[in-house]
Amino acid sequence: MTRVVLTVVRWCLAVSMSGGFVLEPLAWAQSPSLPEVDLPEVSRVFQTAEHPEVRLVVVTRGLAHPWSMAFLPDGRLLVTERAGRLRIIRDGVLEPAPVSGLPSVHAVGLAGLMDVALHPEFAENRYIYFTFSKPGADGVRVVLARGQLDGLVLREVRELFTSDRLNGGTAASRLVFGGDGNLWMTVGGAFGANTGGLRAQDPNDTVGKVVRLTDDGRVPSDNPFVGRLGYRPEIYSLGHRNQLGLTVHPETGLIWEHENGPLGGDEVNILKAGGNYGWPVVSHSREYAGGRVAARTWQEGMEAAEIVWLPAIAPSGMVFYDGTQFPAWRGNLFVGALRMGGIRNTGHLQRIVFNERGEEARRESLLVELRQRIRDVRQGPDGFLYLLTDADNGSVLRIEPVD
Repeated sequence: MTRVVLTVVRWCLAVSMSGGFVLEPLAWAQSPSLPEVDLPEVSRVFQTAEHPEVRLVVVTRGLAHPWSMAFLPDGRLLVTERAGRLRIIRDGVLEPAPVSGLPSVHAVGLAGLMDVALHPEFAENRYIYFTFSKPGADGVRVVLARGQLDGLVLREVRELFTSDRLNGGTAASRLVFGGDGNLWMTVGGAFGANTGGLRAQDPNDTVGKVVRLTDDGRVPSDNPFVGRLGYRPEIYSLGHRNQLGLTVHPETGLIWEHENGPLGGDEVNILKAGGNYGWPVVSHSREYAGGRVAARTWQEGMEAAEIVWLPAIAPSGMVFYDGTQFPAWRGNLFVGALRMGGIRNTGHLQRIVFNERGEEARRESLLVELRQRIRDVRQGPDGFLYLLTDADNGSVLRIEPVD
């Protein structure tokens, strides 16, 4: 027994010294696990609540911990790999060579290359945007960069925004363009309620925030804290922990965000300009050791969560469905889950249905039998849903209706 405990402690210390998590890997190492399940060779049919049957198709294998994806106008698919590679998939076939021209990435533990997004006028300017963990003499930061995609080369790469230094070397970051043409970016990494988490409440610190920028990295003049002493003008909202989901509501145009709690209390928020979402002052979460993060779940002056998960699902990736392939799913929110209730190999896809007032009505867990860590979920231009599995041999999956 002593030998096993020492092995876990050494592993966690090694992660800490190399810039990864301190508490989360410890919880991961000690958590129980279900047996792994192999993906189907080609496809498999699943029963669902409001579409009687759907087909899951394995589009591509051989990706190393894919993190995000974006569809190009010509039908190709861009996929980021956490180690710092940008890959291209054409007609279901992974290009052998990654896109060249990306900067050096701090790919340690859960840090690395993260989100990718196309400029709204990509067909004309060829700009793609991506976020990554950047190494430096004084520590790791999250960076937003832009470059022009030219075949398998990224040219004229320029850094547009750099976060404040991270405490543990890891912070999730997602991107989305709003209807006004501005870019929203999450900066996570506010771990530990009594240490790094307090940075989420500091208006002069970009950790634990959502920032809003123009497409060339400038601060929009109507950002909520522009000209306010002691506030970073890039900040759009504050009080966030570690945000791994960001999407635009197809009808209202509002930006929806989700973030991980430590032990329960994962939440979805509708972003408001200048809104404070409470971390770590108010929370549904418990710390990994078991104690409550906060004495209350809401207080005056802070925004209440729209959706809360208890137990945690470790959400990652999020999209509203508004296509035509699944009529009964229109307006539903799809969220990737890395694991359920602290048990490994319990990842799946969650579907959330809303009533006519936009309030949560019910949830369905999909693909539970596959036990895959779902890192991202997107709607394709064909109206199908596409997923990424977070694994050494990760895959692109497609959900389509059964005729």
